[in-house]
Amino acid sequence: MPTRTALGLPDVRGRVPLLACLAIDSFGGGCVAPLLLLFLNHVDRIPLGRAGLIITLASLASIAVPAVVAQLIDRFGSRNLVLFAQVAQCAAYVVFLTGRSEVLVFGCALVAVAGQRMFWSSIFSLLSDVAGDGDRDRWFALGGMMQSTGFGLGSLAAGVLLAIGGNGPLIAAMAVNATTFLVAAGLLTRLRVHHEPVRLNGARQVRLRDDPPFVALIAVNGVLALCLMLLGVGLSVYVVEALPAPGWIVGVLLALVSVALATTQTVVVRRSAGRRRTRVLSLAGVLLAAWGLLMAALLHLPAVLVVPVLLLATLAFAAGSVMHSATSNALAAAISPAEGRGKYLSYWQYSFTLAQVVVPAFFAQLFDVRADLPWLVAAVLALGAAVAVVVLEPRLPRS
Repeated sequence: MPTRTALGLPDVRGRVPLLACLAIDSFGGGCVAPLLLLFLNHVDRIPLGRAGLIITLASLASIAVPAVVAQLIDRFGSRNLVLFAQVAQCAAYVVFLTGRSEVLVFGCALVAVAGQRMFWSSIFSLLSDVAGDGDRDRWFALGGMMQSTGFGLGSLAAGVLLAIGGNGPLIAAMAVNATTFLVAAGLLTRLRVHHEPVRLNGARQVRLRDDPPFVALIAVNGVLALCLMLLGVGLSVYVVEALPAPGWIVGVLLALVSVALATTQTVVVRRSAGRRRTRVLSLAGVLLAAWGLLMAALLHLPAVLVVPVLLLATLAFAAGSVMHSATSNALAAAISPAEGRGKYLSYWQYSFTLAQVVVPAFFAQLFDVRADLPWLVAAVLALGAAVAVVVLEPRLPRS
């Protein structure tokens, strides 16, 4: 069996600029994400609490972006919107380097977050356009692997910069991020994607409100997305505040998940070929439920078992995360009408957008009540989502 087939990789001829764009863009994001609040606090002299509030308000103010993209993407094309998103984010981070007032920082944050939402609302339509009907799953998986690899390497770079100390590395991280957006945009201009604008009358005929099963699937995926985001938000707090485990284990576990996402998605797609995507997504929910139960159980185990069970829980999470990442977007693309796929995939991003807004409060409020409560609730939600996917299955198109 050829290596490409064994690894579940698609044919990438003529599409290398897109893959490089995804990796480079994610490298910049991984580099700046852990350092942004420190930059605003140390370089711009904005109090940490106020800096966090500025980012949160910018995130909330940009929540309508996926809906706007849904109205534009079939008319102007996914590549053009992704390209615009890259340029907008580059401009935002360039001004971040010179801005010192809170008003200017808020404006930059708003443009950056809106550009990020536009990117995520367009990129899967672009991957779908590149892949065509027969290879979409493998392209979504490969795209996710490139992004995970880039983000992981960027996170390592952030750790190195953080170890150096001082304001210089923080400024360098912002400059690197701006540069990666510019380079990614340049690579994207070399990608040729055939796009025929959807006529206005045809676009108006594709209305999400006329497709309740798809709307329900967005809600179900939002529950799974919330569970997936809970690891990044709550793991370090749980380990440090509630468990008899060394703090360094957090970095090891997050690295384990990143490696799994960066190396196994196309293999999972190949191994699950011929199986219904809904069943794979349901299995991802079951694995996330198992992860939640194991995380909650850590609080009630002897100290000697905490680290081994924490590792086992993370392996269950990684398996569920890989299955979800390799399947969810391909499922959304497969059941979207061809004449409105861009619009449907843009609205699909609300499952991730709303989860991102909700998850910090979800974890903090439940953790304040009881340290194991966020994980128990996540387990119940994930299991409910797994059942809901199977219940929805007969109402979805056979594709």
